[in-house]
Amino acid sequence: MTTDSVSAVDPTTAPTFAELGTDPLISAALAADGIVTAFPIQAACIGLALEGKDLIGQAKTGTGKTLGFGIPLLQRVTMINDGRPQGLVICPTRELGLQVATDLERAGREKGVRVLAVYGGRAYEPQIDALKKGIDVVVGTPGRIIDLAQRRDLDLSQVKVLVLDEADEMLDMGFLPDVERIVSQVPAVRQTMLFSATMPGTILNLARRYMSQPTHIRAGEIGDDNATVDAIEQHVWRAHPLDKIELVARILQANGRELVMIFTRTKRKAQKICDELTERGFAVGTVHGDLGQGAREQALRAFRNGKVDVLVCTDVAARGIDVDNVTHVINYECPDDEKTYLHRIGRTGRAGATGTAVTLVDWEDIARWQMIDRALKLPFKDPIETYSSSDHVYTGLNIPAGTTGKLPKSQRSREGLSAEAVEDLGETGKKPNRPDSGDKPRRDDQARGSDRKRASGRSAGTKSSAQKSSGNKSSGRTSSQNTSSQSTATEQRSGGRTSDDARQAQSGAAADGSARPPRQRRRTKRTSDSDRP
Repeated sequence: MTTDSVSAVDPTTAPTFAELGTDPLISAALAADGIVTAFPIQAACIGLALEGKDLIGQAKTGTGKTLGFGIPLLQRVTMINDGRPQGLVICPTRELGLQVATDLERAGREKGVRVLAVYGGRAYEPQIDALKKGIDVVVGTPGRIIDLAQRRDLDLSQVKVLVLDEADEMLDMGFLPDVERIVSQVPAVRQTMLFSATMPGTILNLARRYMSQPTHIRAGEIGDDNATVDAIEQHVWRAHPLDKIELVARILQANGRELVMIFTRTKRKAQKICDELTERGFAVGTVHGDLGQGAREQALRAFRNGKVDVLVCTDVAARGIDVDNVTHVINYECPDDEKTYLHRIGRTGRAGATGTAVTLVDWEDIARWQMIDRALKLPFKDPIETYSSSDHVYTGLNIPAGTTGKLPKSQRSREGLSAEAVEDLGETGKKPNRPDSGDKPRRDDQARGSDRKRASGRSAGTKSSAQKSSGNKSSGRTSSQNTSSQSTATEQRSGGRTSDDARQAQSGAAADGSARPPRQRRRTKRTSDSDRP
């Protein structure tokens, strides 16, 4: 495996895609979107990839890796074919897969390349119908790709180019067995490309197993050992958990602030932050794993269209999501590791733009943050103790003096999440909404009532059989036995329970026709099941 390092190129002298040998139709489609010159990772990869060589592309997040493998992939597609996919791109998350498919479709629209995104949460039928009509490039998550291949709706026998996007994340999420299963179904003679912002040793081991003499390309500035983009202004503060929401609400009112992404560790915390910011007057959407795919895509569309300007999300949106005009990224909690930190703050400062990243560290997370700081060689080993009223918050982020934790009504101009329609995706595994039952009993109440009826029926049957058995023999039952039998049957009707003494008496009666009177116990009367604790 060879390794090449590529330095940054001056934008005024950067090569155009046409100069790199890109198909004129693809160049025209990119030019129509205002994309003319190539970034360093694109300039380094396109030429080698067009020759059919295996590549490992590594560059800082937000520097255009998608087109680095996308243009060669589109260019190698032959338009005269039998409709089976010739290119396969595997992504770790649904949101990243959808975005990559959109970028490839736009770049290949003039050439007529058919691109399909396949991922979970959507109905199978539209994806199967599209595959039957013919698809050139498939972009998807490992689970749905395997499902469609098992159903024999997706034929991978004609794949010429295989791409693993954000390969390190797929390994971290435990997708390695699925990736190996997919690789075993594509032809052995193929071109394979791996792309990510970070390349741990496990990725290189994977490359040795499935790639043929790959070239490892690193793109960056000469002498630049920093993993973060210089265009991102970073702030790291030590904040109290009870003051964080107030601090975030004031950061959201900074001058020049446009779209903001707030990252948190858990799904529950993401929803809580969304609800609290909504109450404070902000237009907020949220993306996390507890939401259905339709709701997740609704929030992303509303965020891209500007109907909401704050998106609270977990790490499902930290990889590859490219939204224009994201000026601020807020880490509501300390990230788990340096890779997560890089990908989170990489949502801003993309494609040469500038951005601001704010990380709020709890007291108990100081040690974890210091590990991230040391790994990335950052100058924030000891975060500044910060509160919502601290002066450096206002001066450092250009927040107007006198700003409070609520957005003034005069500034609430966004349409909000409800203005974006929810697309009916025919989501798999989605439970239908239960209609309003009014005064009808709930399902669990009905089940409880049926259990009582069955218990009452069993107790009545036991009583009648016991009476029939004792009638054929001596009727030497005492009045206390009759009283005990009646009280036992009453208990069985009310609670479905039979005491151990009653069971012994019934079994004894069935065996020899006689039984000792059960010992009477003093019991407290229960009026109904609702009195139970």
